[in-house]
Amino acid sequence: MAHRFLISQDSPALFITIVTKDRLPVFRTDRMKQILCAAIDEARRSAGILIFAYVIMLDHIHALTNRPSTTSDVLRVLKGITARRVIDYLKANDYCRSLAKLQHQERNRNYRYSLWQTEKNVLPVFSEGMFMQKVNYIHQNPVRAGFSETPVDYHWSSARVWRGQQLENEPLLVDNDLIRWRRSGRRR
Repeated sequence: MAHRFLISQDSPALFITIVTKDRLPVFRTDRMKQILCAAIDEARRSAGILIFAYVIMLDHIHALTNRPSTTSDVLRVLKGITARRVIDYLKANDYCRSLAKLQHQERNRNYRYSLWQTEKNVLPVFSEGMFMQKVNYIHQNPVRAGFSETPVDYHWSSARVWRGQQLENEPLLVDNDLIRWRRSGRRR
């Protein structure tokens, strides 16, 4: 069993927002969202990252994670694996117009495409109160955008898991059961 995560000054959670290049709506289709969820899960397993909450929107994702190493490492793994899987899918299926929108001048390592913007939008979360504020913000995102009436109605977030209404085919499982709460009853 994995260790329990205690939100504190010594082990903050990370509230991460990752935005697509030029805010392109890359995640319009369920297939693209499925690829992204599988890639996030792959990043989680390869780097030992815990995912506590998430939402996938058209042009960005929000996630609450732990920080098993450095913040830069967490971002590098999440952005790297997700970009690789999405771009590989676009190449394999000849989505030339989509790839053209992600293309840039070749850089040092011969990268031709960029899925994500380069800025680092990460906020350390040191308290359970702030953590729950971010969970609620994440889950309300599709409601504010008009994609669903309630957070649990939006398929591409962890809202159902947090509400105890998990589906058999959740697109991405979260590790909220590994949080060690200081106060009982904090799970929702």
